[in-house]
Amino acid sequence: MPTLDDVRLTAAGLPGSDERATTGGAAWFVRSKLYAWECHPWPSIPDDVRAVIASELVVAAKVADPIDALALVEMRPDVFLRTTTAWNEPKIAFRMAAIEVDHLAELITEAWRAQAPRYLRREFDAGA
Repeated sequence: MPTLDDVRLTAAGLPGSDERATTGGAAWFVRSKLYAWECHPWPSIPDDVRAVIASELVVAAKVADPIDALALVEMRPDVFLRTTTAWNEPKIAFRMAAIEVDHLAELITEAWRAQAPRYLRREFDAGA
């Protein structure tokens, strides 16, 4: 089962990425733009989703396209949670106990790409 240390390991390899502690837990930013975070059971989250977040580790990440998030939820409802807030920003929340480490790394990297400036994406791609 992946942990926040697996998120940290992936984020550490992404240019310009930094981790900050927030009131909801750990969060990762690139150039002050949030791209992944530990979910907290805030009152604004629907009751059924809040119950999952309160009982296990859930991480959320930005996605480039909300259609991608919807597709993930439909393909793997055991891993991905439906939208966690009324705000319709493109993001996806997933249960850490149910996701594979490789898929986690891919999601974190793609979330970083969605927020990173072009020059950092080029730097990352040149090093890959």
